[in-house]
Parts: sequence; structure tokens; C-alpha cells
Amino acid sequence: MLRTSMVIIFAFFGYQKWFDYEAQILIPYISNGPLIAWMYPVFGIRGASTFLGVTEWTIGLLLLAGFWHRTLGAVGALGSIATFVGTVTIIPFMPHGWAESAGGFPAMVGNVPFLMKDVVLLAVSVHLFRQDLAARHQLEPDDATQDQRDTK
Repeated sequence: MLRTSMVIIFAFFGYQKWFDYEAQILIPYISNGPLIAWMYPVFGIRGASTFLGVTEWTIGLLLLAGFWHRTLGAVGALGSIATFVGTVTIIPFMPHGWAESAGGFPAMVGNVPFLMKDVVLLAVSVHLFRQDLAARHQLEPDDATQDQRDTK
């Protein structure tokens, strides 16, 4: 269920990136993201959104392929981890993200509550990566078993 959920999330979020309304919504996120702010000087506003859309669909397809091919799933999970590290690191840099009237942190306001879900999605991504690695190693014969087969 976790893998399927992540595939759906990447499909839907990737789809949004193809439209101008989403490119405009992303401005405060990308502009304040220490790991992703480079995208505007390189691609521009619409180009950054398109780049993210292509990336999200690629990650979603790799995660989907992970049902049948664990190595591809692991690559997709690594992409997913990178995605959510990129978005989670925006949280401390988001202007006006903590309600001063409530004493600031941890009283979230504005764009920060939307980003907080990415903490869970990051954890799911790590879980899928570990799951794919473990399954991949179970499918491969260990070296001792292979050596025994080679000598027979």
C-alpha cells in the first residue's frame, strides 16, 4: 500500500507541475528552499515547474517498476528521498511559517503545515528504499552458496 500510495502521489503532484497555476504556487517554496533555489536561475519559473513534473513522474514510474524489479524500485526510492529532503529543508527557511501570536515555533502557519506532510513521505521513502534493498539481496544468492554451486 505504501508503494502504491507513493506512485499515486508522484503521479498527481507531477501532473500539476505542467500548469502555470502550479508554477506560480511553487514560487515561495522554491525561492526559500536551500537545496532547490538553484532551479529558478537555471530553468526559470515555468521551466523549474516542468523539471519537477518530469522528475516526479520519473520517480513515480521507478517506484511502480519496483513491484517487479527491486533495483528500479530502489532507484525510485532514492529519488523520492532526495525529493523530500529537498522539501523538508524548506521548512526552517519559510518566511512567516510560525505564528508569532502563539509564541512562534511549533505553531505552524502559512505554507509550513503543507510541507510537514513531507516528513512522513520522507520516512516512507526511506522504508521503501530499505525494503527494496532487502528484497534485492534476498533474491541474489550469497557468495558462499554461489561458490558451492560452481564447484559441483
